[in-house]
Amino acid sequence: MLKALIFDFDGLILDTETPEVLVWQSIYSDHGFELPVEEWKKTVGGYGLSNFDPAENLTRLTSGKSDPAALRFRYRQESDAIIHASPVLPGVIEIIEEAKRAGLKVAIGSSSPHSWVDAHAKRLGIFHHFDDIICADDVAPGRTKPNPDIYLKTLERLDVKHDAAIVFEDSPNGVLAAQRANIFVVAVPNPLTLKMGVAGDLTVSSLAELSLRELSDARKGMHVRND
Repeated sequence: MLKALIFDFDGLILDTETPEVLVWQSIYSDHGFELPVEEWKKTVGGYGLSNFDPAENLTRLTSGKSDPAALRFRYRQESDAIIHASPVLPGVIEIIEEAKRAGLKVAIGSSSPHSWVDAHAKRLGIFHHFDDIICADDVAPGRTKPNPDIYLKTLERLDVKHDAAIVFEDSPNGVLAAQRANIFVVAVPNPLTLKMGVAGDLTVSSLAELSLRELSDARKGMHVRND
């Protein structure tokens, strides 16, 4: 029986990822270079696939003429301005409210720190919806997605078994983390991760397409096929 829904945050509840890559592309362009998007993509949703640092990389490309701290400051200012003007993504609030009415537990499992996730969740007025929020701070260093630790910790804190939960993810790192935790995962690509071919046990273009009943039926169908 379904008992919990677990949501990624960046790119799933709030599209922080598209603004971030667009800002870095603009910064690189201003210095006469192109952001190596393929390397950037590996860091989306976690850092298990690459340790690519766009500020350090651009500093190397400019032979030290740019300052990493100044680059990060500009990036943070410009991307935050876009992110703070962005709403919760379509369908998120509706499916959370439906889950709460049905008596399900609802949580966030994110590779970002609490300082980021909690602050945005409070700003957006959705913090109170969640029974728990598990972030990078809650697992060992280097154990964010695509490692399963964040989702395993979330299951533990919710006191829910892996086969009684559904994870919503937007990135390959996140989907892999959920799969490694053996949790049914719904992939909801955003404009950036759509280009990365992300796919889950179920893949939809928006959470607005789904009802709790449809989710539960899809999950049951997957379990039947796997038996």
